[in-house]
Amino acid sequence: MKPLVFQNISRSLLAIATGLLVLPQAGQAQGYTGHYPAGAEGLKAGSLPPPGIYLRDYNFFYSADHFKGGPPVFDITAYLNGVRPIWISDYKILGGNYGADVLVPFGWFNWKAGGPGAPSKSYFGVGDIHVEPITLSWHPGQFDLAVGYAFWAPNGDADPARPALISKGFWSHMITAGATWYPDQEKSWAISLLNRYEVHMEHKDVKITPGNTYTLEAGISKGVAKGIEVGVVGYLQQQVNNDTGPDVAKIGYNPSVHDRVVAFGPEVNLFCEKTKLFLSLRYLKEIAANDRPEGHKVTLTLTKIF
Repeated sequence: MKPLVFQNISRSLLAIATGLLVLPQAGQAQGYTGHYPAGAEGLKAGSLPPPGIYLRDYNFFYSADHFKGGPPVFDITAYLNGVRPIWISDYKILGGNYGADVLVPFGWFNWKAGGPGAPSKSYFGVGDIHVEPITLSWHPGQFDLAVGYAFWAPNGDADPARPALISKGFWSHMITAGATWYPDQEKSWAISLLNRYEVHMEHKDVKITPGNTYTLEAGISKGVAKGIEVGVVGYLQQQVNNDTGPDVAKIGYNPSVHDRVVAFGPEVNLFCEKTKLFLSLRYLKEIAANDRPEGHKVTLTLTKIF
């Protein structure tokens, strides 16, 4: 969640990796990115909120016209949304508050990929379900600490003929560990780190197991007035091992080429005490991409406390 007191309440997030496309009809057989969309969590990404019930709505806007290692003609515009109920309880495990959440994403995207004259195509649909059956969070002194386990189920309509933004076609398990440090007693400053590691299972349609994915998100923020916080955020997402399986050679891409992307940008967060509503808005510019698109992300997140 994201007020001055706590942000980015979730551990993991909807399946919208703005990563590789699988476009064999365009003559470009690419690998598979993980489920977690880097940059979904921003300032205080290592923090979970106090016990309570929360409803969070994620709105992602993404565009890119450059794909290093991809089709010569490439352009994509996407809107992705996910509504996520979250529960943080008073029940303690190892001294930490137990919590759980679930999220079902959906999205619309328009893309063009291939050679000169490639046509534009559009798609709207529901994506892979994200379930986080366990999170644990601690708040000792000047720190917030959190860990969690989540999985992604390939219920979405995966299709190799379109961008794999919300439907991947395989199960993933994700381990999360994060921390936020408040350097001053007033907790007006915050420095956070969030680590996520995804272990992917074999694709349901081809005998390929995508390489595992590591994501690091970081941020530094300052509360500038009551209910207003500003800061800078960034992320690194990196495939850490090769895609494997008997169909890797058949598809024809090099499994030792690992996808990677880095991004950074500003964020502002607002909290309305009267309505118990949090709003966060961030912009991220992707750089240093390898074997995946390099574009722009705008994320608008609304969180309601009940």
